[in-house]
Amino acid sequence: MSKIKKIAVLTSGGDAPGMNAATRAVVRGAIYNNLEVMGIVKGYYGMIHDEFIPMESSSVSNILQNGGTMLKSARSEEFRTSEGRRQAYENMKKHGIDGLVVIGGDGTFNGARIFSQEFDIPIIGVPGTIDNDLFGTDSTIGYDTALNTVVEAVDKIRDTATAHSRLFFIEVMGRDAGFLALRSGVASGAEAVLVPEVDTDFTKLKSFLENQYKKEKTSSIVLVAEGEKMGSTIDIADRVSQEHPEYDVRVTILGHLQRGGSPTVYDRVLASQLGVAAVDALLDDQKSIMVGLVNREVVHVPFNQALKNKKALNSGLLRLMDVLSI
Repeated sequence: MSKIKKIAVLTSGGDAPGMNAATRAVVRGAIYNNLEVMGIVKGYYGMIHDEFIPMESSSVSNILQNGGTMLKSARSEEFRTSEGRRQAYENMKKHGIDGLVVIGGDGTFNGARIFSQEFDIPIIGVPGTIDNDLFGTDSTIGYDTALNTVVEAVDKIRDTATAHSRLFFIEVMGRDAGFLALRSGVASGAEAVLVPEVDTDFTKLKSFLENQYKKEKTSSIVLVAEGEKMGSTIDIADRVSQEHPEYDVRVTILGHLQRGGSPTVYDRVLASQLGVAAVDALLDDQKSIMVGLVNREVVHVPFNQALKNKKALNSGLLRLMDVLSI
C-alpha cells in the first residue's frame, strides 16, 4: 500500500495554455484514488507563505478550456534560500502533505529537485512550458497552442507584408531554444528562421536577403527566436535597414500574446494524460521525476536527466526550411 494519503499541486514559472487542464487532471486523479488534495496558490511563493487551499472535484469544474492558471504563478527569490525552503517544508508538514505535483518548466523542476533532496518529499513534475525545451518528452503542455497562436499571427502579418512589399522580422519566445520559431516557421512559410542553436552570422543573413528576397519576392518573413546570438530582433532589423535602405523593414514582437488563449485539443489531452500520470507515479512511490510523453506513451524521466540533457532541434525541419525557402 502506498504511504501517500494527501497531495498538493502547484503551477510555477511562465504560464502555458493547458496548465488548468493539468491541474484539473491532478485533482480529479487524486480524488479518484481516494486521496485528499490541496492547491498551492502562487507556486513556491505560496508554499512559503502558507497559501494552501483544499480542492474538490467541483474546484476544477469548467477550467479545462481556460488559458492561464487558476492557481496563479509567481517568482520566489525566497525559495532559492535554504531558509525559504525550510519554511515551505514546515507548511507542507502542517497541512499533512505526503507528495507534491509541480507543473512548470526547467526552473520549476530545478527547485523541486533541490527541495526533494533536502526534505525527502516525493515530487513529480508535469512539463508545462510553451518553449518545449525539456528533455525526455516529445511535447510540453502549451507548446502546441503557442505554435498555433504564432502561425495565426504570422499569417495576418504576411497579409500586410504582401500589400506593402515589406520585409518583416517577427520575434517569438524561446530565449534558449528555437523549437517554437522553427516549427512555426515551417508552418507559416517563413523565408528564414534564426534560432540560438544554429550559428547564423550576419553574412549568411545578408546572402539570403540579397539572393532569395530579391527573387521577385513581394514580401518576406524572418522568424527570430528571442535568444538569437546575433542580437535582439530590433538590432538585426536596424542593421539590415542601414545596409539595405531599399528594403522596407518592419519588426513585430509577439511577446506574451504567445502565452495566452484557450488550449488546443492536443494540449488539453496531453495535460490530462500527464496530470493523471503524475498522481499514478506518486502512488507508485516514484520521486524526483518528470512525467512525459514519448511516442504516445507515458514515460518517467529523472529530474537530473530532464534538466541536464539538451533537447536537440529536429535536423529534418532545419533542412526543410532550407529547401522550402528558395
